[in-house]
Amino acid sequence: MLSRLKPAVGAGPQLGDKRKKKGKRIPQLEELLTQRDFTGAIALLEEYEALTKRPGCNPDVWVNLACTYFFLGMYTQAEQAALKAPKSRLQNRLLFHLAHKFGDEKKLMSFHQNLQDITEDQLSLASIHYMRSHYQEAIDIYKRILLDNREYLALNVYVALCYYKLDYYDVSQEVLAVYLQQVPDSTIALNLKACNHFRLYNGKAAEAELKSLMDSASTSFEFATELIKHNLVVFRGGEGALQVLPSLIDVIPEVRLNLVIYYLQQDDAQEAYNLIKDLEPTTPQEYILKGVVNAVLGQEMGSRDHLKIAQQFFQLVGGSASECDTIPGRQCMASCFFLLRQFDDVLIYLNSVKSYFYNDDTFNFNYAQAKAATGNTSEAEEVFLLIQSEKIKNDFVYISWLARCYIMNKKPRQAWELYQKMETSGESFSLLQLIANDCYKMGQFYYSAKAFDVLERLDPNPEYWEGKRGACVGIFQMILACREPKDTLREVLHLLRSTGNPQVEYIVRIMKKWAKENRVPI
Repeated sequence: MLSRLKPAVGAGPQLGDKRKKKGKRIPQLEELLTQRDFTGAIALLEEYEALTKRPGCNPDVWVNLACTYFFLGMYTQAEQAALKAPKSRLQNRLLFHLAHKFGDEKKLMSFHQNLQDITEDQLSLASIHYMRSHYQEAIDIYKRILLDNREYLALNVYVALCYYKLDYYDVSQEVLAVYLQQVPDSTIALNLKACNHFRLYNGKAAEAELKSLMDSASTSFEFATELIKHNLVVFRGGEGALQVLPSLIDVIPEVRLNLVIYYLQQDDAQEAYNLIKDLEPTTPQEYILKGVVNAVLGQEMGSRDHLKIAQQFFQLVGGSASECDTIPGRQCMASCFFLLRQFDDVLIYLNSVKSYFYNDDTFNFNYAQAKAATGNTSEAEEVFLLIQSEKIKNDFVYISWLARCYIMNKKPRQAWELYQKMETSGESFSLLQLIANDCYKMGQFYYSAKAFDVLERLDPNPEYWEGKRGACVGIFQMILACREPKDTLREVLHLLRSTGNPQVEYIVRIMKKWAKENRVPI
């Protein structure tokens, strides 16, 4: 609830009014807060607000009203009410959290200095550490409090949340189990258990955990329905994203990021960019995602500005003290150097995390490209062939790099077969140019000649004839040196005769003469 970014209060009638119409007893404030019924609580407190204008009214009503506004995500109203309350530890804690919500560092530090070494203040400080991604600092506070207060079982959930954020999912599960043994129907704990299962296993395992929670949930847990809806979309790989996520943007902080990821998965980089362009990143995940979006858009549009922004975001995360030794941090540095085309440096970082991504197609795609770019085409070919994703295998970048690896590894026939599987397009034309030129450089003149022949038919550019002529002469030389079968000469003559250039007859005459002298049927 502390991470809520905007109100979740609708324009419908107040819950207090509904209860009156139904003839039910109006509950006390403590009951509503215990049940997390903050809308009902504010209906009650708004009635108290009128009392503040009367002499002798208890001024504590203001801080209670402020707390309720805060839990509803109505932060401006919360601050207004809190400032009318008398000074107290609760008021200071509330204003401390509001300063964080408003991004006011000066006020934050001022209220921080007023915190004392008492449980409530320290818990408040730990929650701010958590929301500022200082997870280890939060864990230290929670563990210190738990040493003296074993009965504070819920703190185990907070510790488990921190370990989850640090990617220690197995440790998170162990800590969480302590709490679930005592409170097996806790919504927050079961939801976190489902998230751990998602990270440790898969979406189906996570959804099974969440299903048991939904089946047993009562109306007192309505505050978690938004979270459950959001997590189900994530566990199902984005299914139902457009139906569920847009209405939850800024209610749950992760929603905007997950919707951006969904658009990226749908190859809609522009929509992803529109959603994230105005976001001021504060966490490593936000910096990384903003970098990824700019990198994708920059590559699609050929925009150096977007690519430079992406490179800077990746460098910022990968070079930070807190992230430099994490897996995402090293991936960021690899991405930064990839965009700078410094592939030796890319491999240093990718090699350090390779063992975690053996079957990851995206990792292998980037890793293979870096291997190929540094001249290690043998290993690059092996890694390219590990990739199972049809989407990647149909990507022209994949096809062209694999073709180049085949050629460099003396397998030009496989490169030619990649071309034959393609439909006629601008990309197939580019692949022909690659095969023609790379095979020529590698002395693989037969497939170079075939590629130049097709290029010449598609585009009567004199350069293609010159390439084909050189490749055909190269094949003839290899036949003379007994490095190419003699019967290949028949196809060479066929390739040459498909051109109307006057040089053809002279070259054909020489080849036919040699064939006649050496009794080679043509």
